[in-house]
Amino acid sequence: MTALLIVSADDFGLTDGVCRAVLRGHREGLVTATSLLAVGRSFDLAARMLVDHPGLDVGAHLAIVGEDPPLLTAAEIPTLVDRRGAFPLSYRTVVARGATGRLDPDDVRREFTAQLDRIAGAGVGVSHLDTHQHTHLWPSVAAVVVELAVERGVPGVRTPSSAGLLPVGAPVNLLSARLRRRIARAGLVTTTGYAGLDEAGAMDLLAFRAAVTGLTGSLPATGGSVEINTHPGEAGDPDLSRFDWGGYRWSDELDMLGDPVARALATSLGYRPGSFRDLTGGAAQ
Repeated sequence: MTALLIVSADDFGLTDGVCRAVLRGHREGLVTATSLLAVGRSFDLAARMLVDHPGLDVGAHLAIVGEDPPLLTAAEIPTLVDRRGAFPLSYRTVVARGATGRLDPDDVRREFTAQLDRIAGAGVGVSHLDTHQHTHLWPSVAAVVVELAVERGVPGVRTPSSAGLLPVGAPVNLLSARLRRRIARAGLVTTTGYAGLDEAGAMDLLAFRAAVTGLTGSLPATGGSVEINTHPGEAGDPDLSRFDWGGYRWSDELDMLGDPVARALATSLGYRPGSFRDLTGGAAQ
């Protein structure tokens, strides 16, 4: 079996240190794709860095959660923010608002459109869309993301999934299957398998070994493709102190990405490095 292995690094643009870590993971390690955060404080730096790294595949990391502010005002996206105009910190709030009819898809579309416009305005082409904290697993957000991908000519969308059961895994995988069907109906592409939701902030060498080995057994005989989703960062990055993300071990993930043992393992299992560009056979839009 030969399968495509996409190792993605999220939150490009979150901090200067995360930007440097992502590029180090690309130059010296396994990273083949990254997701650009348009609301991140270091977005401008990230966009400049990409000019010198054309081999790094780029997606848009669309956000309606997190510590960074939206691009639009509270008056423009009232169901996405609080009175101060701030996003909720957790995807759980998005799910709660969606389940009770308090999440307006038009607000999601306006904010995501502004973020895509900022990325395009910086001269960055994207091959795929995904979301901060995987909020596009929720159906109303998924509909907007898929519609925007079609409208913008962006061929790929991430499909997160879980290796667990209850309380998180089973609901996630029900939503993931629904998202996968939506992507297929729209004529878009996604990977055959995925890992990184369960391991977010803790994708060290041991977790990588378990993830990539487990995914191997679920692939068709013809190979297919998998995405391993990571969150690298620099040790001691002071700008990461404002994020309360449940003990993320950013630098451990960066160490794993550059570890030759991880690369050798992937090769031994029949994986070849690639990106979302390889799923589509074309350039980023």
